[in-house]
Amino acid sequence: MTSINGIRKSGIAGAFAALLALSAQAAEGPAVKMVPEADVAKLPGIAFNQKLADSLPASIKASKTIKVATDLTPPISFQNEAGKLIGIDADIASALGVILGVDVQMTNVGAGAAIVPAVLSKRFDMTLSGINDDIELEKQVDVIDYMYDATTIMTIKGNPLGIKSMADLCGKKVAVPVGTFQNRLVVAASAKCTTTPIEIMSIPKMPDVLQAVRTGRADATVNGYATSVYTTENQTGKGVGLQALPDVRLAVGYLGMLVSKDNPQLRDTVVASLQQMVDSGAYETIMKKWSLGPLAVKTVKFNDAASMPVD
Repeated sequence: MTSINGIRKSGIAGAFAALLALSAQAAEGPAVKMVPEADVAKLPGIAFNQKLADSLPASIKASKTIKVATDLTPPISFQNEAGKLIGIDADIASALGVILGVDVQMTNVGAGAAIVPAVLSKRFDMTLSGINDDIELEKQVDVIDYMYDATTIMTIKGNPLGIKSMADLCGKKVAVPVGTFQNRLVVAASAKCTTTPIEIMSIPKMPDVLQAVRTGRADATVNGYATSVYTTENQTGKGVGLQALPDVRLAVGYLGMLVSKDNPQLRDTVVASLQQMVDSGAYETIMKKWSLGPLAVKTVKFNDAASMPVD
C-alpha cells in the first residue's frame, strides 16, 4: 500500500518531503463526511458509546468533527467508479463516527508523501491510510496498529523476467513511491547487490508507480502485500495487467493510523473504539469483506513496531 514511513524533517530530504506535501495539498480532494454502508451500520459493536465519546479531546467534542487524512490505495482506501470513497479505512472511519457520535471527515491528500506532514502540521487530527509502522516513524507520531501487512514484489502479468526475490531486482528498474518504507527497503536491497545495483525510480503517487510497471517503464515495484494481492485479484485501477508474487512476504509488521504525540486523548479513544469493534466481531467482518481476514489483529495496540520480527 502507499505506506509512508519515517519522513525525516531535516536537510534536503526534509525539504523535498515538504515540497511534495505542498504539491499534494494543492491537489487534495474535498473533505467527505463518512456515513456507514448498510452492511457496516448493522454490525454488532457499531453503536454509540457515551463513555468513549466523553473521552474525546475537548476541541473535538466542541467541533463534533474528527479530520482524517488518507490517500488512495485499494483495498485500504480508494474510490469506486462513481468516485465514492470506499475500502477498509472508509468502513472503519464511518464506524468510528457512529461509536463516538461525531462526524468523521476524510480527505484524500493526493499523495502518500503528504500523510505524515498532514498530522505534524496539525491540519488533520489523524490519518487512516495503511501506513507501515516502524520505530523511526514512532519517534515522530503515535501509531495505532490496526492491522498486519507485509511487503511483496509486483511485476507485469506473467512475470516475464522470472523475478522471485529482492536479489533478482539487482540490475533492474524498480518503481517505488517517494519517502516510503518500500522505497527504503529497495535502497537497502540495492546496497546488497554484488554486481549491478537496482535502478530506483522514485515516484510521488502509487497509481503512477503501478502505471510505470504496467507500461514497461519499470520492471517491478515493491509494495504492501495486502494491496498487491487485492490489485492482482481484482485488477483495479492502474493495477490492470500486474501480478503480485504472493510467495514473497517481506518485513511483516503492522499498518497504523497516525496521531500527533501531543494528542494522547484522541489516540487512546480511538484505540478503545477499535477494540470495541474487535471484541464485537465487527472489525473482522470488515476485514473479511475486503478479503483481508488473515491480516486482522486481535488486540489494538499503539507504537508496537518493536515487537515485530526484523527481516
